[in-house]
Amino acid sequence: MAWREHIAFLLLITLFFPSIFSLSNCAVAARRTLMGQPAVKAGYWPTWTFSYSPPSSVQFSYFTHVFYAFVQVDSATFGLAIAADDDRMLRNFTAAVHAHPPVKSLLSIGGGDSNSAFAALAADPASRSAFINSTITVAREYGLDGLDLDWEFPKDAKEMDDFSALLLEWQAAVVSEAAATGRPRLLLTAAVYFAPRFFLSDDQRSYPIEQMATALDWINAMCYDFHGSWDTTATGEHAALYDPNSNISTSYGLESWVAAGMPKKKVAMGMPLYGKTWKLKDPSQNGIGAPAVGVGPGENGVLVYSEVVAFNKNTSATVVHDEVTTAAYSYAGTSWVGYDDPWSVTRKINYAQRLGIGGYFFWAIGYDKDWSVSSTAWRAWKNK
Repeated sequence: MAWREHIAFLLLITLFFPSIFSLSNCAVAARRTLMGQPAVKAGYWPTWTFSYSPPSSVQFSYFTHVFYAFVQVDSATFGLAIAADDDRMLRNFTAAVHAHPPVKSLLSIGGGDSNSAFAALAADPASRSAFINSTITVAREYGLDGLDLDWEFPKDAKEMDDFSALLLEWQAAVVSEAAATGRPRLLLTAAVYFAPRFFLSDDQRSYPIEQMATALDWINAMCYDFHGSWDTTATGEHAALYDPNSNISTSYGLESWVAAGMPKKKVAMGMPLYGKTWKLKDPSQNGIGAPAVGVGPGENGVLVYSEVVAFNKNTSATVVHDEVTTAAYSYAGTSWVGYDDPWSVTRKINYAQRLGIGGYFFWAIGYDKDWSVSSTAWRAWKNK
């Protein structure tokens, strides 16, 4: 269904049920989310870190919102698949978050390689309804404050239309549920590509900005993974703030979201708590873009930030803070790693505040070293 039809549907609801959309209703307040409110300072907590970074160990004082990552969609029912482990961890997670008010808990659905599941459910009104109803039920059962869609990624114009329909129907449903129950409206967010247009793809589709701005409280722009193991010919800063040679950068992505019409305060900048590694072809050529012959240390060429710190210490690595890209990298012998650290994160935060966006988030909680990057970001963002 085209997005205009969904807007018309919402207008009809307004005419016949004006109380749902009254100025005193929490749904209208939700439209002001982030507008004049404290910044989003968020992080995703991956369930696979439970053994060494359980929710009870999280320093919630450095976050305003924490995402449980992830639960998946049941391909048969299109509802959420809550396994026994998820049931246990979700209860643990929400209890830990709510012990630290006013921090909010959100449930992130999907993650990497989630396109096929979302494409199937979003294509049909009945399956969209089943999904939406399930998410609201689960959120209320576990005491969550919001829901996050991590669809990576709608692959063509048709799927973008379905994505739009899903968001608009989801937003209408959470507004209606809040009005009917008197509970605070569930937050709705989405993790999205670093830019609004997939300009590096053969199918250069674009996100439905107007509908996203209507339906979502904010978007989490994933400004990382610009480079990695899929290209082992040269080193690269996978989350550079600037790239003088291309549009593959955090600044380009964020500014293009704003230019496309997403309200600034509904944009959160993603930052990684992990680095990407390469094996240098020649140790004497060790800058950004240096020739490489493969991935370096870490599984698939990835080191979480705590491992980067250990690598730097154990190898007496040379640490470089690159002013051109506003990124950090280290090298020792033939091993090279690019990452964000307190130096680069401080400068990214300063940039984001100059741009006027709504906040930031980290992927992922548990990857930090003694909360050094998380705490730096918290302090660097000046609430105005």
